[in-house]
Amino acid sequence: MNKLSIRTICFVGMFTAITSVLSILQIPTPWGVPFTLQTFAMALAGYVLGKVYGTASSALYVLIGLIGVPVYAGMSAGPGVLAGATGGYLWGFIIMTFLCGIAAEQKNDTKGNILKVVISLLGLTACHIPGIIQLKFVAGMTFGQAALVGSVPYLAKDIISMIIAYVIAVAVTKALRSANIMDWNNTAHA
Repeated sequence: MNKLSIRTICFVGMFTAITSVLSILQIPTPWGVPFTLQTFAMALAGYVLGKVYGTASSALYVLIGLIGVPVYAGMSAGPGVLAGATGGYLWGFIIMTFLCGIAAEQKNDTKGNILKVVISLLGLTACHIPGIIQLKFVAGMTFGQAALVGSVPYLAKDIISMIIAYVIAVAVTKALRSANIMDWNNTAHA
């Protein structure tokens, strides 16, 4: 097992902080599920930090909010948010970040690029499904209603967020590698 460096711990913390700041910013909607930049932040963490450290960053974000630090959408926090109507998306973000990390590890050839897109879309799906399920049960909706309220209006924004996160991750990863700063094993963009 590799020794975890201070630099890697700092990057995990930094991406947790980035996610926290981008999650606080929100645009309310009449149907109750706000627009945020959480998807962008989680995807960016996965693409830059990889499946292990990106997932650690996402899990740390969820844990910090769970213990009461107001880092969730609209500066909310606590177990009530995780158990509430939108809590399933928070759990789903951890899976999404893991899959974005796997996507980032794929080679930069035709097959690898196709895998990157497919795995990233699976990650987005893995985020939306627990969100829809929890929204359905907490809000007393049908699955169709929960999908129409909690998923469909966000799909275009989330796909664009993931594309932008990937493009930024390529640049960030190249810069970190050229400065010899990146010391975790993420073969993305090699």
